[in-house]
Amino acid sequence: MTRMIALAAVLMAGSALAKPVVLTGGLIVDGSGAAPYAGWLAMEGDRITAIGKGAPPAAVAKAATVTDVQGQAIAPGFVNMLSWATESLLVDGRAQSDIRQGVTLEVMGEGWSMGPLNPEMKRLGVQRQDDIKYPISWTTLGEYLTTLEKKGIAPNVASFVGHTTVRVHEVGESDVDPTPEQLARMQTLVRAAMNEGALGLGTSMIYAPAAYAETPELIALAKASAACGGMYISHVRSEGDRIEQAVDELIDIARQSGGPAEIWHMKMSGQKNWGKLDTIIGKIEAARKDGIRITANVYNYTAGATGLDAAMPLWVQSGGLEAWIERLKDPAIRARVKAEMMDENASWENLARRAGDPDKVLLLGFKNPKLKPLTGKTLGEVARMRGTSPEDTAIDLVIEDGSRVGTAYFLMSEENVKRQTALPWMSFGSDAGAPSAEGVFLLSQDHPRAYGNVARLLGHYVREAKTTTLEDAVRRLTHLPVTNLGIKERGLLKPGYFADVVVFDPKTIIDHATFEKPAQYATGVAHVWVNGVQVLKGGEPTGAAAGRFVKGPGAGKCPV
Repeated sequence: MTRMIALAAVLMAGSALAKPVVLTGGLIVDGSGAAPYAGWLAMEGDRITAIGKGAPPAAVAKAATVTDVQGQAIAPGFVNMLSWATESLLVDGRAQSDIRQGVTLEVMGEGWSMGPLNPEMKRLGVQRQDDIKYPISWTTLGEYLTTLEKKGIAPNVASFVGHTTVRVHEVGESDVDPTPEQLARMQTLVRAAMNEGALGLGTSMIYAPAAYAETPELIALAKASAACGGMYISHVRSEGDRIEQAVDELIDIARQSGGPAEIWHMKMSGQKNWGKLDTIIGKIEAARKDGIRITANVYNYTAGATGLDAAMPLWVQSGGLEAWIERLKDPAIRARVKAEMMDENASWENLARRAGDPDKVLLLGFKNPKLKPLTGKTLGEVARMRGTSPEDTAIDLVIEDGSRVGTAYFLMSEENVKRQTALPWMSFGSDAGAPSAEGVFLLSQDHPRAYGNVARLLGHYVREAKTTTLEDAVRRLTHLPVTNLGIKERGLLKPGYFADVVVFDPKTIIDHATFEKPAQYATGVAHVWVNGVQVLKGGEPTGAAAGRFVKGPGAGKCPV
């Protein structure tokens, strides 16, 4: 009886193919990096069952639902190696901005993860919510990812356990070092998350409170992850003035932990640092030659997006958001903060200084309805409107909004972005949510990478700029990241692998999102299947909830 009920639920949800599906007339780009070829693909249940050149055998076609894709590319589902769909999926599981680009796996956990949580973290997690509101019904990271799967989502999801989250769980948000006992408990939390299915340990080292951690703490936690097959992945401690030392730290952590490491959204921030790309590539390739598994990912834009916290010193943020805001209200502290914000040679990563001009600092998201009319203006514009300095304006906005204020910083060289799209060990991540161009998602402004990162790669960089080939770009959107993550049976078009499949037109795929009008879907992706269920048909979402919690290599094996 239980089996019959489960089967009925599956059929009602459309979560398995009723009969085999065969795609014909396509250009097979299988994810391996091999040259594309004209061919066909068959799927049944949640798996790819057959693939071949030319036309399918008559017996195969006769027993299946056949779709002629008319020369479009057939590829494995794309991996978003840095997703912030953590909240957007809770209110809209369609993940339209990504599904319409062919993304079938969202990888989360840049420093902050959605578990493990203690009661105070849950309280603050609700209190600090912005436009998107949701109850926190889970405690561990595995429970959160299972919550998404049960709720019903279009893409698959996976996550690193966040170093920041684990640190806050045990020592809070202040600038303190963990005691040996606290560090041991942090290691236990990492192992528990790995056992649930986390991919490894994720850090974000330019932000408080993660920045308060010293290297030995990171090595200790990375060892706990690596012992369970996990990767250490990091928004490194500097992406600009001290990027050389930051990359050295990441390589050292990989060497001492014994596990692989990846740089999240690799970039050279600030014009004076643009020339460092060769040095950083050299460091990575030297480490790889020595047998240390180092990779990176990138988003395909010249601006990053974060908050105004990245324009203020770390010491003032000790203790968390509320303590930071209270300090900013103190005239003496405010004066000190302003002075450090204007210091070109400050010892912390000041993204506003690296942007070089307050008109290269774009305000994207506010919590306070009274400030929402400022969305889409630059910090320079608002400073001129108010008759205050850019530093005073930034401080005032944080106080008035009661948040870090969503912000984009124009920091990078287009020439460097082009070069990075061609690196053989470079994958791709949006560093954004997976919104829809409607409803709650329009209350603030997204970076265009939320709607266009993959399509920009395949349209602008592959087809127009020719920085890399179609087959290698697809390899680095599929097989490379899943291999790095230790995920099995995904990332290739291969019989027996999960049927995460994308059909797109290499001649037309393109992004449309801009910084002025970001909420514009990419075009050129016709069909998407996730675990054998069609979630995009004719360029439109079907509403099918096919996504699963994809677990890392330590799931069920890591001793807690």
